[in-house]
This record gives sequence, C-alpha cells and structure tokens, in this order.
Amino acid sequence: MATIEEQIKALEEEIFNTQKNKATEHHLGKIKAKIAKLKAQQELQKIKGGGGGRRYYIKKSGDATVALVGFPSVGKSSLLNHLTASKSEVAAYQFTTLEVIPGVMKFKGAEIQILDMPGIIKGAAKGKGRGREVITAARAADIILLLGDVFNYKLNILERELYDAGIRLDKQPPNIHITQDKKGGIIIRSTVPLTHMTEFQIADIIRAYGIVNANITIREDIDTDSLVDFLAGNRVYIPAVVAINKFDLRFGDVETRINEELNRDYLPLSCATTQGLEELKELIYDRLGFIRVYLKPKGGKADLEEPLVLLDGSSVRSVCEHLHRDFVNLFRYALVWGKSAKFPGQSVGLDHELKDSDILSIITKRR
Repeated sequence: MATIEEQIKALEEEIFNTQKNKATEHHLGKIKAKIAKLKAQQELQKIKGGGGGRRYYIKKSGDATVALVGFPSVGKSSLLNHLTASKSEVAAYQFTTLEVIPGVMKFKGAEIQILDMPGIIKGAAKGKGRGREVITAARAADIILLLGDVFNYKLNILERELYDAGIRLDKQPPNIHITQDKKGGIIIRSTVPLTHMTEFQIADIIRAYGIVNANITIREDIDTDSLVDFLAGNRVYIPAVVAINKFDLRFGDVETRINEELNRDYLPLSCATTQGLEELKELIYDRLGFIRVYLKPKGGKADLEEPLVLLDGSSVRSVCEHLHRDFVNLFRYALVWGKSAKFPGQSVGLDHELKDSDILSIITKRR
C-alpha cells in the first residue's frame, strides 16, 4: 500500500496534469480535500513519532508580533536593527540569519515584537532550506511583513510558499459552521445565494474529506478553496504589509516593473538612507489595529496619560492577563465607561470585548 507521502504526491501530480477550467473545478476541489486530509494524518504521525525535524520556539512578548518574511539578502536583518534595539548580524551574503532573532519596536505606547527570520526560498513549504521551520514560526504572528528589494521583488513566490503552508494573507476564515451527526447524511443550509458551487458539489467535497453525516450552515458565497480550507481546520488568517528595500539603488524603470509584478500596495524603503522607515512603523501600527484602554482604580480617577495598548478585539481578560496572571484568578467583575458599554459604569465579565478609549476599572477578590 502506498505511503501517505506517496498518496499526496500522486494527487498533487493529478492536479498539476489537470487542465484548470470551470468544468474541472469541482474535481480539483475533491482532490484538494483528500490532500488536506492526508496532510493532517501526516502531521499527526510526525507528532506521535516525535519527528518533524528542528523547530524554532519563539516566546511571544510585547503587545503584538510581526514576522519579517523575505528572500535571502533583501535586508531583513538591517531592517530589524533599524526598527528595534536588536543587533541581528548583517552581511552581504545569503543566509546570514540562521536563527529567528526577536527584537522589540516601541511605537506610540505599544511594544511590538519583530521576528527576523532566515530567508525563504522556493520549495520552503516542503522543507527546502529549513523553510518549514521558518514558516511554522510565522504562523503565530499577528501580522506578516513581506520584504523584497529592487533586485528581488517577485513576492508571489513567498506568498505561494506561505499559502502552501496553510497561511492565508489578508483573508478572513470562511463563515461556515458544521455539526457532525451519526446519521442523516449531509444537510446543507445557506443564508446567501451560492454562485460558485452547488449544494451537491459542496456535499461531494465534504464526503471526500471523510465526513458522511453532518449539518452545514453556510453564511457566505464560498468556493472550493475556501471550503477545503475550512475542512482542513489548520489554516491561519494573517494580515500582511509589503515593503521593497534598497530603493536608493533603484535603476532604470525598475519601479514600473515592481508595480506590474506586485499589483498591490507596497512601501518603498531604504535601510541605507532610512527612507520610509517611519512610514513603515505607522503602517505596521495601523494594520495591527491597536486600541487604547485607560485604567481607573476603584474609587479613583482614570489615568488618561498612560493607556494600555492592546490589539483590537481584546477583552477584559486580555487586560487582566496583561497586568498580572493573578488578576484572572482574583477577578470579580469590571466596570466600563466608553464605546463598549451600554451605559456608563456598566458591570461586565472577563469576556467583555473592549473598544478604543474605553475606561476600565477591575474589581478583584481580597486575598
């Protein structure tokens, strides 16, 4: 019997040899579902066997984490050194950085961890050039900074490697809910018109993944790729910022070629002249979507000078964990004033989601 790796390779070859058009889209979706299921089994085997090779373990710190992903020698280490107080080794040859090197960028009251990673090359998602370990570290980031330079700006290669490793840039998880059952077959309910797939095709791909009895609720117009992503269950959805370094060395009509190649917004940089570095800090801060929360001691006045800086979507629990782990264990309730409160001084629990400029008072149990 063929090994899992051999089965995956055979299915990938079938995708490669199949002409891509509307008529084959459903067939390709079923193959992708089978590959996703096999890869999940493969990862489980590696975990049980203690395999998988070397991994990078980076302790997250600060208010958010940015993964600096790029080709070798595009200036990642130089950029890290400019943005933070780190001293990542810099040299004019490839693969200078052999480990993931963290640094902290302090900006507008936020402490943002920047991870300088070894350069990624084509085939990284399959382990080439230690790429799998690098990408594993990138999966935990709050934002990915894609970096090229004026000599190497075909970032679609990087995006493809990240995509193949289950990282979805600038996308949201598909709005699908599934409840498996013991009988009844596949029952699909959609709250929106489906223009890319029929219910029959959706059910067929779900069965290809090994699910035969389930209730599925779909709340967006999905396609085969988003359905397979949902079924795989191991995709991460991360916003991205794109920058092109060494603009002090630009030549000819390279800017036109970069614009045509990228077909997306990017920030021109030069670590040599510091062009664009302050704009990059602003861009990272804005893209992370920080909010400010002002703390108010019980019976006292709110500290409006030194807010806590948190990621958008943070809860009262996030504040407690930020202050001290004991705050969660000792928590009784919290009082909130601001945009997230239904009325001033509303009493809320740990799961209450905060908004920008909220004032928060945390009431704890006595020790």
